[in-house]
Amino acid sequence: MKKSLVKFLAFGSIVLVSLASCKKSDTLVVTNGGTAGTLSTSVTTMVLDKAKLNDTTKVISFNFTNANYGYTSATTNTLQIDLASDNWAKPQSVTISNKLLSQGFSTMDFNSLLLKLGLTAGASSQVSARIAYSVGTSVKPVYSNVVTLTLTPFNLTSFLYVPGAYQGWNPATADSILSATSNGIYTGIINFTAGNLGFKITPAKTWTNSYGANGATVVYNGGSDITAPAAGLTWVTLNLNTNTITFAPVAYYYSIIGDATPGGWGSDTDMKYDNGNQFWTITSPFTAAAGQAFKVRRNHDWGTSYGTIATPNGVDLTSSNGGNISVTVAGTYKFNFSVNATDGTKATYTMIKQ
Repeated sequence: MKKSLVKFLAFGSIVLVSLASCKKSDTLVVTNGGTAGTLSTSVTTMVLDKAKLNDTTKVISFNFTNANYGYTSATTNTLQIDLASDNWAKPQSVTISNKLLSQGFSTMDFNSLLLKLGLTAGASSQVSARIAYSVGTSVKPVYSNVVTLTLTPFNLTSFLYVPGAYQGWNPATADSILSATSNGIYTGIINFTAGNLGFKITPAKTWTNSYGANGATVVYNGGSDITAPAAGLTWVTLNLNTNTITFAPVAYYYSIIGDATPGGWGSDTDMKYDNGNQFWTITSPFTAAAGQAFKVRRNHDWGTSYGTIATPNGVDLTSSNGGNISVTVAGTYKFNFSVNATDGTKATYTMIKQ
């Protein structure tokens, strides 16, 4: 009987200890829905200065206080910036470390962020800023007060490079694609050759970093080769905001033709599109015998050709009834041709003796 009593008391003690250890699991943490903190900025009006492009000094700071959820929480704080007229439809977002209550930007970083919003360079625009606080997908985020800023960004052309099979996989000599306003969207014409459709994209003319393909998505420092859909002159558009790339055949291309050119009047000599300067160009020998001259043709067709008009030679061209372009001194020239993008009927050119 004594042994049974001892066993019963021991068992009872274990049960009590077990119950005591389970008590904490019944404690529920309940959020109060969250009360947002407040946001302020170091300036509310600013004209960004292109001369300070490479200066790492912070030109603007966004300072905020923590949100209150009624308990200590791991909160994700995100700075959102959008056009004041956009009503937060497509904001640019920057996630901030939960250990920080401030986010600063240099001239380059802030200017790039504003251009991604579609702001017009050189013009002031109204921009809204706020902090979004989140503790998880099951709880709606809360937002700070909105600060309105008047900001003027500047244009900044940026380049990426397209090494691939079409040019021997050499980044140092690869063609470029460009973003005229550094808004994350890069375009350019690449001439892919038959059987050589694979390529990658690099931020510099080296293999240190590159963009590859992961299915339909472009990934940084990963993925396989990106593949063009077909050979030929192709518009390549890379959107780093959505990590996508698209292709379109080039509708118009240009060549020189005439007895002052290598192919004479019977064969076109194609020009190459210079993505950086956005004109067509060729470096070629030109002859200058009596009566020899040339014209520019679109798509190897006399339906649209460009010759001189009644202004000094070497300045203006027209696509209708223009005269032949003469060469006064024989030699190798760099011929640059820029066509009016609005109507395609007028163009300019330069010839630079090499």
